[in-house]
Parts: sequence; C-alpha cells; structure tokens
Amino acid sequence: MRLLLPRLPALRILAGCLLGLAAARACEQCRLSYFSGMEAAPKASALHPDAKIVEYTLEIGERTLSPAGSPTRVLTVNGGTPGPVLRFREGDVARITVRNTFTDEDTSIHWHGLLVPNLEDGVPGLTTPRIAPGQSRVFEFLVKQNGTYWYHSHTGLQLQGGVTGAIVIEPKETVPGAEHVDHDVAILLSDWTDEAPHEVQRTLLRGGDWYSFRRGTAQSWLGAYQAGKLSDYLSREKSLVPPMDLSDVAFDAFLMNGQRSLHLPGKPGERVRVRLVNASAATYFYLESALGALRVTHADGQAVTPFDQRRLLIAPAENYDLVIRIPAEGSWDLRATAQDGSGAVSAWWGEGLAHPTPAPPKPDPYGMNTYLRSILDQLDPEPGATEAERPLSPYGKFRAAQPHPVAGVHRDLTLNLTGDMMRYEWTFDGTLPADAEALRLKAGEALRVRLVNNTMMHHPIHFHGHFFRLVDQDGAAPATAPRKHTLDVPPMSVRTIEFTADEGMGDWLLHCHLLYHHTSGMMRVIRVTGADGAEPPHAPALHQMQTSFAWGEATLLSNHALGYATFQDGRSNWTAVWDAGLRRHTGHEAELTYQRWLSPRLSVFAGYRFDTMNGGVDGLFAGATYRLPYFMDARLSQQSGGETRLGLMKSLALTDRLGLDLSVQHGTLTGTATSAHLRYLLNKETSLVGGWSSDFGLGAGLTLRF
Repeated sequence: MRLLLPRLPALRILAGCLLGLAAARACEQCRLSYFSGMEAAPKASALHPDAKIVEYTLEIGERTLSPAGSPTRVLTVNGGTPGPVLRFREGDVARITVRNTFTDEDTSIHWHGLLVPNLEDGVPGLTTPRIAPGQSRVFEFLVKQNGTYWYHSHTGLQLQGGVTGAIVIEPKETVPGAEHVDHDVAILLSDWTDEAPHEVQRTLLRGGDWYSFRRGTAQSWLGAYQAGKLSDYLSREKSLVPPMDLSDVAFDAFLMNGQRSLHLPGKPGERVRVRLVNASAATYFYLESALGALRVTHADGQAVTPFDQRRLLIAPAENYDLVIRIPAEGSWDLRATAQDGSGAVSAWWGEGLAHPTPAPPKPDPYGMNTYLRSILDQLDPEPGATEAERPLSPYGKFRAAQPHPVAGVHRDLTLNLTGDMMRYEWTFDGTLPADAEALRLKAGEALRVRLVNNTMMHHPIHFHGHFFRLVDQDGAAPATAPRKHTLDVPPMSVRTIEFTADEGMGDWLLHCHLLYHHTSGMMRVIRVTGADGAEPPHAPALHQMQTSFAWGEATLLSNHALGYATFQDGRSNWTAVWDAGLRRHTGHEAELTYQRWLSPRLSVFAGYRFDTMNGGVDGLFAGATYRLPYFMDARLSQQSGGETRLGLMKSLALTDRLGLDLSVQHGTLTGTATSAHLRYLLNKETSLVGGWSSDFGLGAGLTLRF
C-alpha cells in the first residue's frame, strides 16, 4: 500500500490527460462527421442546372524563387505567386478544385469578398474542412455578384508565403453608364520578407525594436531631441502609450504580381481598367500616378459614383478599380508606396522617356499628436478642405452607384479594437478568441457595429460572407452609403458599419486583416442562427494558428553570465532566468517561473529560486509585476524562506542602436542590488554589452538572442 498511494495523484493526472485527449478526438470526429454530411448536400450545379459551370484547378505547393533577389522558399499556386486570375461571369457556377501538394501542412482557400455558402467560405475547422497534405477539395458555388475580388489561404501564415490570386467577375448584363475601357488588368500588391513567417511572428512576440530599426522608424531620446519632440516623447511614455508605428514588420520587397517592377502592354490613347488588390500581409499603400489624379470607379468590387483622388490609401484586403488612359508618348507609372515610407513598387505604361511619380512625404515617427489631429480633421473635414498630403481612405467621397435597401430596426453593438504592443497581443474587447463567445445574430436581423480603435495602429477589419454599409459620422446610413467587405479603422478613431444577416446560418469570421494581428488574436466569430434563434447544426472549432513560441537570450560578460529562456502560450509564460558569477565567491541565482498576464499592465507569477548570493536561500516564491508610468516595471515577490523583494527596471532607448538598462532590487534578507548596462545593437541576434552591477562590478561582453 505504501508503494501504491504516492502514485495515485500521478495516475489521476494521467487519466485526466487521456480523457482530455479522448474528448478532443471525439470533438474532431464530430466535426468531421458534420462536414461529411454537409458535403453530401446538393451542390450549386444541382441547384442551378441552367447555369454555366466554370472550372479551375489550384495546386498549392512550394518552390524556390527570388522575390526580393535572394533564393528562398515561396508558397505557390499552380507553380507561381500570385496564382492565376480566376475569371467568371455573374450567374456562373464556380467549380474550383484545390489540391494540397504540401507534405507536412494543411491548407485552405478563402474567396475574399464573395457571397458564398458558409461551407464554401474556406476558414478551416470553422466553415470548411481542412485540406490535408496530399488531399483535394472541390469548392462549388453560384457567382452572385460582379466586380474585382481575390482569394488567399486562410491557414496559418500561408498568405505571407504567397498563396494569393485575383478574381474577376464580369456583370451578367451591360451596366448602363459604365465607363468605357478597352481592356483590363489585375494587379495584386504584396509585401515580401525572406524570413520564414513563423520567425516573423516569433520576433514580434518577443518584443524589441529590430523591425523598427530596419525601417528607420525606431524612436529614441536622441531622435526625439533632434526632432524637437522630447517633451512629446516623455509625455507619451508617461501615459504608457507605445510608439505609434504604421507597420510591424520590415519587409525585403514590395511587389506587383510577384515582381519588383511591372511593365504592362497597351497602346497610346487606350483606356485601361486597373483592378487593384492589396493582397499584402501587413502593408498599407499610397497609390499615385504620374498621369495625374486617379479615377476611382469601384471599391471592394462595388460600383461607386466615379471620383478623382490624387493619392489613394489602400488597406490590406481592400481592392479598387481605377481607369487610366495610356499617354501618347513616354512611360508613366502607377506607384504604390508603403505607408511607412520603407519602399515602393511601380507599374509602367507606355514607351519612351520615363515619368516617375514623386514619393509622398515620409511620416514623422515622433509626430504622433500631429498625426492624430490630422486623422480627426479628415474624419470630420471642414467644408472645402484640401486633400491631405498623407490622406486617409477616401470613404467620404464614396457614393454607391446603385442605391441599396436601408435596414430598418437594428441592434447596436460596440467592439473595441485593443492591443498590448509590449507583448504583441491584438484583440477585440481585450479578449482572446479562445476566451470569447460567438456574437449571436438571428437570420434577417440587422446589426450596427461601432468599431472603436483604442490602439495607435490602423486596422483593416474584414467580415466574411457579407457586405456592410458604412455609417457616416452623424449616424446616417443612406441608400447610397458605400458597401464594403473590408474597412480601415484609423488609430484612436471610430468607424460604424451596418449589415443584415442574410447570407445563411453558420459561423462567420470578423477579423483584422493585418495577418500578424489576426494570428495574435484580433478575431471574433459572428454566429448567425435561425430566425427563431435555433443554433447552427454543429459547434465549429475556429482553427487556431500557432500560439506557442519560445525564445531567450544569453549574455556573457567578463565577470558574470546571465540570461533567460521563455516559452509563451497565450497569456502564460514559463521562464528560466539565471545570473552566475565567473569569479570565486560571487555565487549564483536562478529562477524557474510560471507567469500569467491579467492585463497589459499586471501579471502574477510563482516559481522556485536557487540562490547563493548575498545570503540568499533556495525556496518557493510568488508575486506580481506591474507596469508603472514611463514603462517602468515593478516586481514584488514573497519567498517561502521569509524574504520579500521589490525591484524596479527601466530600459532607455538612447539612440536607435544604443540602449541603457537600469535596475534596482531590495530584499529583506539579501539587501539592495543595482545595475546599469549599456547595450549596442549589432544585428538581430547580437549586441555588445558593458556596465556595472553591485554584485559583480564592471564587466563587458556580448549578448546572443535565440
């Protein structure tokens, strides 16, 4: 009996794990059974026997290509990126076979902006079965609309890898009053990084200014002083507002149709419809042409009353139709410049002397207050106001070419766009998807949603399977209000949308289309029930992207070695920290800790400490951290041996490369310890370090990040 009793807790834990695995497998089998039943239902070709069937096959795979000039792994559609343009006519039945030629990862395809049955929407596990390696799935749906749209993978980070393509749908009949064009061309904008997308995500989660440094937008004390904005810089830090940035990632190239420069055919005098899709993972672009103002005829596939725009901001996942006339002589470009000014790409028409488009003014990384005032001015412009040099999306100029019925009684909802830039967590209402309940809406019910952006970044919000109407600043949504599937919500601002749940029961995804925000948690499921409130026939599982990452760093100085390694899963961190003297009698200290974040400022932790320095003792401890004004971190802990410790830590960015780390800690048994170290950034993985600590004295060495 003595041998059996100690094993019982372990057996209980093992049994619990096995039951959990069994339940998860049963749930997966339930979903597979549901999808099998749904796949057996009549398809669009049977429901619409007189419709023309247009078939395509898309093979999702990989090749070694050089989008930015160096050979790297690229995800492809039919051997290239972007994939082929899929062309239909309104009223056709689309039958598209998607083959997964990967050997070790699933895939999926979402038809962005198309009104399709829930089963065909392409979100794996939520609406559509995943496509396993070596498997295929046939998507079939009635083409119910016309315009420019696009398709992309909705699995993991495959969009960044290149799984994208354009969709062009011609109207069933000639549209009265439509602008005449001689031909059209589809252009997909994209951003490219030679880094593996999962490494990009890991780098963002671990924090630091590496990507800002690469883009030349990293903020520092010296930079703020030179810009005359030191007081603004300090005011921002006091308020715990992170540096405003227009992009999270430093990209190696910006592309049009997979190329760094595009030359398109055409004869002088021809009118060309440019079907432009922003298929980037994370980049807003300013569009401008040396030919003059852009003639905008469609937005997100929907016809608008044509208008001119000198400089057009296009958010990720948005699309516009433009009409240009090829000049009689010379070569003229349509330039797409990254909103953060880090690069550009051009499409050229015509032959002869080149006429490039001037670059728009670069943003001022320290001009947060000026930029926010500009946003407010543009959202509520004065009569006769001129176009800003760095304009917002021109939604105020949109008028639907054809009026649409206005929803009557509607329900109101507010969604807050929230984020913690320090931990790279983006959410709605501060809630991760795993902890959020679906937002329920009855079939036929109208919902008006206030999107309140409480962050310092733009967010392009996309709603699957539906179009929504933009509600103006006064709360009006006239019949000519523009209809869109993706909407930019600028920093610290509010946009309001309205839609009717009229595209079928099921779970539809609402999410930020900045890829790394989406995968970090800025998504929510809207569940459309029956008109009587009856639930959809299954409980879908939102296929989560990878949320578990590990990283760390090790510093070797002439007098001691220190470092940490952490494993993060959602709001939980498991961390090992060490600090050991390299001289005799200096001792060592190490901690193994579990930490749980309760809010962007507050976390609690518990762990075990090994301590031979300054009279310390080994033992269990627990405590909390809190972020104070000026991004100063406070840490309070209580150890089982009776010691209480309070520490304060602050990092200062002196220049874009040079930083200063300061810390002070007082323990009731171990006394007070202080340190100050300068670090000089060499590259993403290494920094030079030198400084002083009360435990070890002066030292210098190298930090390695892994």
